[in-house]
Amino acid sequence: MKVFIVGAAGKIGSRLVPLLAGAGHLPLALHRKPEQAEALTAAGATSVEGDITALDTDGLAALMQGADAVVFSAGAGGAGYELTNAVDGEGLIKSVAAARKAGIARFVLVSAFPEAGRDAEPKAGFENYMRVKKMTDAHLAQSDLDWVILRPGTLSDGAGSGKVSIGLALTYGSVARDDVAATLAGILERPALSRVILELTEGDTPLAEALDAMA
Repeated sequence: MKVFIVGAAGKIGSRLVPLLAGAGHLPLALHRKPEQAEALTAAGATSVEGDITALDTDGLAALMQGADAVVFSAGAGGAGYELTNAVDGEGLIKSVAAARKAGIARFVLVSAFPEAGRDAEPKAGFENYMRVKKMTDAHLAQSDLDWVILRPGTLSDGAGSGKVSIGLALTYGSVARDDVAATLAGILERPALSRVILELTEGDTPLAEALDAMA
């Protein structure tokens, strides 16, 4: 399977690339900076240089051509209103349109847990981020694509345990980025998981078992 990854050089995308390559798939890794190409190629990806904020729909569709699935894991990382709106918002809308234009039905989106950050004082920038995430979830869910939306809890950089909780609605928690990437790979390999929003936190169930139960 050829998987086009928007945000391949990010903290989740860069973990997904070697998992897909190791399983015999071909990651097509969209990245913005030329210096990111070497690490992505070494991890088993085909490097695709391009800026999601600068590409138009036709240009992005041309880069996606021939892929079997798209994973959107790009994010501005809270870098302000303008970049959040351009990457998390317009970037996703553009990617959905490009996937349709390229004839790619399968689309997996990394979103955000609705309760994220609710234990802290509300900040305008974060509220905008959550507004954009909700808007893009709705945009993808209303499309005719074969979509899955994954909403992980608070992300950590520690080693993944391979054990998670996955469900339609979960109590809020945290999860390692390793386990998020492994979940994305598992979703791509389970076509029965379709047109569903899944929440993800750390848990006690082996990842494959948890995904099989949802499928």
